[in-house]
Amino acid sequence: MISSLTGTVQAVTLNTAVLNVNGFGMLVNATPGTLSTLHQGREATVHTSMVVREDSMTLFGFASTDERDVFEVLIGVSGIGPRTGLAILAVHTPEEVRIAANTKDTAAFTKVSGIGPKGASRIVLELNGKLVPTGAPVTSAAAAGASATWEPQVIEALTGLGWTEKDATATLKALSKADPEVVSTGNVADILRAALRSMSSANRAR
Repeated sequence: MISSLTGTVQAVTLNTAVLNVNGFGMLVNATPGTLSTLHQGREATVHTSMVVREDSMTLFGFASTDERDVFEVLIGVSGIGPRTGLAILAVHTPEEVRIAANTKDTAAFTKVSGIGPKGASRIVLELNGKLVPTGAPVTSAAAAGASATWEPQVIEALTGLGWTEKDATATLKALSKADPEVVSTGNVADILRAALRSMSSANRAR
């Protein structure tokens, strides 16, 4: 079982990254938050979970072991596949998932695309006792991602995902007016997610 990868980042897309590990290009699926920490040409480490199916072996990468461990609990729930597990962690931090499971907060799970009220109820029921809050402040992830220099970090992440610097800068300027709350947090991962949603919507509208 591959539990982590360390290598040079060869490519970063909207949903995946390729790490060159001793000459092997290893493709990992990841959340926008994790992808925002990976930069082409630089060395990086991702903590991984391998999902084996009859016709495939897929790696999912995470910035922390905590995120990976929560992912592995999530995909043990009936009806939650790896893609949905990844989507949950794209919306919520690991501690937020633990709190939602512990407090039976179904609304938190319905915020994830593809999860309706019935699915959220099943998730809460099956996670009962499996995920317990650690007591860590739920703002800790935001604080870790916050920086006075968040803008160049987000622009670098967006250009690494294939957008031009001009489009990235224009999107962040528009986002500051459209969603000042998320911008004011300084959380690189959250701002990147909002920017990607905005850019994707703009492309569909064209």
